[in-house]
Amino acid sequence: METTELIDILSRGEDSRHQFKADITNADALAAEIVAFSNTSGGRIFIGVNDDGSVRGLSSADVARLNQLIANAASQNVRPAVNPLTDNVTHPAGTVLVVSIAEGISKPYMDKNGVIWVKNGADKRRATSREEIQRLFQQAGLVHADETPVAGLGAGDVDMPYFEAFFEQQFGEPLAQHQQPLPQLLTNMNLMNQGQLNVAGALLFAKVPHYALPAFIVKAVAFVGNEIEDERYLDSRDITGKLADVFQQALGFIIANTRAPQGSQGINSVGRPEVPRIVWEELVANALIHRDYFISAPVRVLVFADRVEVISPGHLPNNLTIENIKAGNSNMRNPILASFAAKLLPYRGLGSGLLRALRAWPAIELIDDRAGNLFKAIVTRPQVVTAVESGSVDQERAV
Repeated sequence: METTELIDILSRGEDSRHQFKADITNADALAAEIVAFSNTSGGRIFIGVNDDGSVRGLSSADVARLNQLIANAASQNVRPAVNPLTDNVTHPAGTVLVVSIAEGISKPYMDKNGVIWVKNGADKRRATSREEIQRLFQQAGLVHADETPVAGLGAGDVDMPYFEAFFEQQFGEPLAQHQQPLPQLLTNMNLMNQGQLNVAGALLFAKVPHYALPAFIVKAVAFVGNEIEDERYLDSRDITGKLADVFQQALGFIIANTRAPQGSQGINSVGRPEVPRIVWEELVANALIHRDYFISAPVRVLVFADRVEVISPGHLPNNLTIENIKAGNSNMRNPILASFAAKLLPYRGLGSGLLRALRAWPAIELIDDRAGNLFKAIVTRPQVVTAVESGSVDQERAV
């Protein structure tokens, strides 16, 4: 790091990726800072800098002592051990030791006492909620939300006619001819854990999954204008049921509340959708299959006059970025759901769904909101020119 870059960073103050320390003498306190950065998005600790960003500076003896302290804390007081990098940067007021900590790939990290720390703005805090700790394990690929047992749901809650039809279609024989008891069969299919349907099993095959999982629905609203604050709306629904039914109903909601102009076709002809159907199929399927089921919140489908927003709980997992997914990369957050979705929905699971949507309709903005912990797809709707505006034929047309 150059001195000019250091001065620029210090002038902006502390934030969730930059921490200032005048000095550090305690290995446990340093370990807590390293753990918090490793569990979040990584960052840098600037030692020899006061809280206000002014440089106190370090002596050669300080630098030697701190490097040893950092090495010991990172290897002995952090579990699993990490490997921070240090950089001695000169400044007119003295040397500043910059400690760079990468976002960890083996989350959750904890200190030697088993405490899990995460960043909270410019400070840190203990991770205490079950959902937050589960998400850290999820990021490490150690646990998946769709395999979590659902209390109160067992084999008796399966929609048997629906499951029997699925089983015969997939395996080529009637379920009645299968010798295994239903609970064992569901367990073998990764739909049941410990005698209870898991999240995937409930969402896919339970009669009424929303009774036990009330947050895992789709809330859909079609507004009159372009602002969510507008109290006027054209249509509003809470879409519930099995995953395949929710998919079809959400798709139908969007299609019913967007236009299908006829253009120059005859009056009895079927209109052409303003946005290709495949766009809605891919975005809704992506939202249902890849959302974070550790977050108790619904998928939202918001239809505005100028756009449609499909909002999924949970930002992109691990180090996946918008650029990654546009290049065809994917990360399977819910592997059980994804494996069954390929048989129940128009879903291929190859990381190509969003690419197909973008090819069919490039006017899609993808937003990975890590602060709000959500993923948003915004589809711009075509403008409509009326006969009065254009002075042409008496019908609407999309442009």
